[in-house]
Amino acid sequence: MSEKLFKSTAIVSMMTFISRILGFTRDIIIARLFGAGLGADVFFVAFKIPNFLRRLFAEGAFSQAFIPVLAEYRERGDKDLKQLIAHTSGTLASILFLITAIGVIAAPLLIMVFAPGFANDPEKINLAGDLLRITFPYLFFISLTALAGSILNSFSKFAIPAFTPVFLNLSLIASALFLSPHLEEPVTALAWGVFIGGVVQLLFQIPFLLKINQLPMPRWGWKDSGVRKILRLMLPAMFGVSVAQINLLLDTLLASFLVTGSISWLYYSDRLVEFPLGIFGIALSTVLLPSLSKKHASASKQAFSDTIDWALRWVFIVATPAAIGLIWLAEPLLLTLFQYGEFSPSDAHNASLSLMAYGLGLLPFIFIKVLAPGFYARQDTKTPVKIGIIAMVVNMGLNIILMMHYAHVGLALATSLSAMLNAFLLYHGLRKLDVYQPVAGWGKFTVKLLLPNLSLLLLLFYLTPNANAWVQGDLWYRILTLTGLITASMVLYFSLLALIGINIKQLLKPRST
Repeated sequence: MSEKLFKSTAIVSMMTFISRILGFTRDIIIARLFGAGLGADVFFVAFKIPNFLRRLFAEGAFSQAFIPVLAEYRERGDKDLKQLIAHTSGTLASILFLITAIGVIAAPLLIMVFAPGFANDPEKINLAGDLLRITFPYLFFISLTALAGSILNSFSKFAIPAFTPVFLNLSLIASALFLSPHLEEPVTALAWGVFIGGVVQLLFQIPFLLKINQLPMPRWGWKDSGVRKILRLMLPAMFGVSVAQINLLLDTLLASFLVTGSISWLYYSDRLVEFPLGIFGIALSTVLLPSLSKKHASASKQAFSDTIDWALRWVFIVATPAAIGLIWLAEPLLLTLFQYGEFSPSDAHNASLSLMAYGLGLLPFIFIKVLAPGFYARQDTKTPVKIGIIAMVVNMGLNIILMMHYAHVGLALATSLSAMLNAFLLYHGLRKLDVYQPVAGWGKFTVKLLLPNLSLLLLLFYLTPNANAWVQGDLWYRILTLTGLITASMVLYFSLLALIGINIKQLLKPRST
């Protein structure tokens, strides 16, 4: 917890912001060209499967298991570190190649598992299988990219891994605009964009590994003690760290039984939630895990606790107004960004309802990103797994109950409610283990935050035009109005923070070293 930590988080946030802006550009183009119809629904499923496995294996379980072990081996010396990287990369690549081969061969079966509602529509099931054969190898390339990114993050080279996703967005944009008009099935271009994006992201990081002299020749190392330790930590972490992703996947599975467009509505609303989650939540988590791992390795218990406390305060300051904005401006955001071409006002309205439901979970989603590293940095993967199982079971029950009453909106709401439970149980677990002890002043801090957030809500209530004005307005009206609302909200919010005595600069200073 220090000014250095904040600067690292800011760097990752800036790189992620660039990536997310391009991601929005990508989604705007996809929405304009493909709308929320059959082709879009099928592509989102074919992309979600390897993307889910990527988050489960690579950015999720693998990174959470690998970084703490890497921190431990750095204490031993460069020779042991290089051996660990060589054996880990060789073993991971071999396993990934086998999984990828199986995934390509079994693509139609995987579609039946992940989107069983497609079974009654031969056109959907066949197209989805064809697209998945193209997109599945993305898992191989992006998982190795995550390995490279974990190494760079451990050496405090945060900007490169955070910037890397830009290339996936550029690849999808180029494929949608320039390749799709030349294909018999235009949506296939998006699948090739995913494949190419995976290759480019991996190639981009290799020179930076060479620069820090951490690119040893990969070797099979199944019996290596470091690899074994990573695997022991990784297996339970595969579930614990990826509960939110599993919940989102369950949303897609159940949405495949709903009306056509439901999967797309959930996708676009999820993408808007991912914007603040990625810029702040994932950025903060990316910086926290190496920092907490180092503090645990050096037995700095107080600094470990203070770092978590520092992160939680920042979550409240940044994520609370973001959640208010997402919920209140849900439909204006979707109309402004996506309601062009094949994406209708009705699509924007339906997606806005699920965005409001997801918005309720933004704070818990980010809390999970902050609290889970408190366990993983200590090489404790069992506790988050137990908590994850509870949250997932609750989510499954809520999915079925709420979907029957609220269709796709119920699925989003169930995900947010289960995230609340997950975050609470993680917090309770850290307190119970005496790993985290809140610094004095939380009550006063929380009360102070009420004024700027209530004022922000009132400003949006009085200044936001009604839905008809957004639907009838042209592109520039929407952009200028939305920009004005967001700018006014930020100025008001941060001015009131200063007025009530929440000193941003003070929060940058380390409390313990």
